[in-house]
Amino acid sequence: MEMWQFEHTLTTKAKAETIWGLYSDITTWTTWDKGIVGASLEGAFVQGTRGFLQPEGQEPLPFELTEVSPLHGFSDITDIPAAGIQVHFTHLLVASDGKTKITHKVTITGPNAEQLGPKFGAHMVEGIPLTMESLAALALEKERGQGE
Repeated sequence: MEMWQFEHTLTTKAKAETIWGLYSDITTWTTWDKGIVGASLEGAFVQGTRGFLQPEGQEPLPFELTEVSPLHGFSDITDIPAAGIQVHFTHLLVASDGKTKITHKVTITGPNAEQLGPKFGAHMVEGIPLTMESLAALALEKERGQGE
């Protein structure tokens, strides 16, 4: 199977619960992910729910939540038939020793993945680490706002 992949991990003092709150409230996505200008979900944040993501400068793309494990992570898939690729995102949270390890992984599969993956993924390689830092910072800000 043709594929392209990128993964990034960071550790934060923010609690998994706080980060999960940002993940599962899709209205916050545009706050911590500067690469998207719109996100919507047609139902609850559970496996099988579909929605739309609008990357900056692009048309809205349909996506589906393929796995949802509260406080541990979620996965989604965006099918882009016109390009001959599917974009799989996995977001993982591992809490230990008062810290949370966040991992975001993107896998591009499909007949054109090897050709389009590096081009399509280039901005993700730059954007994903920034998105994750923004997510962690927002989570810490929320926790400070709630009082320790």
